[in-house]
Amino acid sequence: MDVKDKKVMVLGLARTGIAAARFLAASGADVTVSDRRSEADLRGEIAALGDAPVRLRLGGEDSAWLEGIDLLIPSPGVPQENPLLQAAARRGIDILSEIELGYRFVRAPLIAITGTNGKSTTTSLIGAMLKAAGANAFVGGNIGAPLIGFAGKDWDWGVVEVSSFQLEWVSDFRPRIAILLNLTEDHLDRYASFGDYCAAKERIFGAQHADDVAVLNRDDPLVWNAKQRIRARVVSFGWSPVEDGVYATKGEIIWRGADAEERFALARVKIQGVHNVENLMAAIAAAKAAAVPRAAIQSAIENFAGLEHRLEFVREKDGVRYYNDSKGTNVGAVIKSLAGFSAPVILLAGGVDKGGDYAPLADEIRRTVKKLVLFGAAKEKIRAALGALTATVVVDDLDAAVREAAASARTGDVVLLSPACSSFDQFHDYTERGKKFRSLVQEL
Repeated sequence: MDVKDKKVMVLGLARTGIAAARFLAASGADVTVSDRRSEADLRGEIAALGDAPVRLRLGGEDSAWLEGIDLLIPSPGVPQENPLLQAAARRGIDILSEIELGYRFVRAPLIAITGTNGKSTTTSLIGAMLKAAGANAFVGGNIGAPLIGFAGKDWDWGVVEVSSFQLEWVSDFRPRIAILLNLTEDHLDRYASFGDYCAAKERIFGAQHADDVAVLNRDDPLVWNAKQRIRARVVSFGWSPVEDGVYATKGEIIWRGADAEERFALARVKIQGVHNVENLMAAIAAAKAAAVPRAAIQSAIENFAGLEHRLEFVREKDGVRYYNDSKGTNVGAVIKSLAGFSAPVILLAGGVDKGGDYAPLADEIRRTVKKLVLFGAAKEKIRAALGALTATVVVDDLDAAVREAAASARTGDVVLLSPACSSFDQFHDYTERGKKFRSLVQEL
């Protein structure tokens, strides 16, 4: 793909938009950056553009700005209904997501990971496995640096976390190994239906060939159903034994290929929980498809300490353990997190509702949650759905939630921040929320 002298608009000046604009300008494109926010609100983002020669169109959206534009690159946070995107589509302007742009310029076979939950952990695990084997591999996409940032260098592999938003405008994006971990309700504030959300996730397989690999969770009916629409060779993972694929027992994960079997002990693995065993199975399936040796995989899974803000142990005080699961931004993630505890849990939840149903949490709430402490914009909706199942308290913010939890907790309890919501009512993102929780807990 040659972008020299092309007139390109980057829509949305966030992390991905900044990286795309800088790359395109350095490649000789005539770049315009558009954002609804004002210049005063974008000082940091504009500074991050450095000396890249770009034209700024800020503080609104005017279809006249599309005059002469050859190519439009929307940031993942820009929905398909955006007026400029719609106007560009009507005019026949090419629209490519940043991962599509990156795919066309990055010199590496890609392993791409999507799903509702577990993407970041699985992506990081696969990167660790490849690096343990001595491969020159990068990890990026929706985690870390945008894909386009890895252009200009030769790599053995690229490992890319991919969100449904990023898959909305792909066409040729072809990972050699693509993984769909699971599908539960999420982002229904963006998609018209759960089916639309699932269809966006499934686009990760759209351009794959018969000699590529698709890794599917055979225990998730929605994921497994995608098998019939995939051209690539399917490798599955799940809890029951299989002749060709990956499965888990209480103490190990077993990979079976056409004429070989390898076993991976879990006794020294640091990350815990049912969901993490599933992430490990998916990562091992991908690593074996990439011909990573058994010893490198075993070393990587034993040395991997987990990610910040995903069931991260914060501290124990007065016999009470505190866990930061700020990345648990949907109901499916919270179900998986609660499944890992048998001790009585005081669950802190709330934030911005994403349009899903909280009812699937009911069984885990009854089983393990002794108290719900709800905060943020969605607190009343969650209380209406779940408040009758256990002792429930509504507070204004995270500070008050931590104080309430600490006052209620007794020796042997767990205090878990796993919000089931996004963070944008009171925080910049889930990372800021998680850091705030850690700070509040350390101050107790």
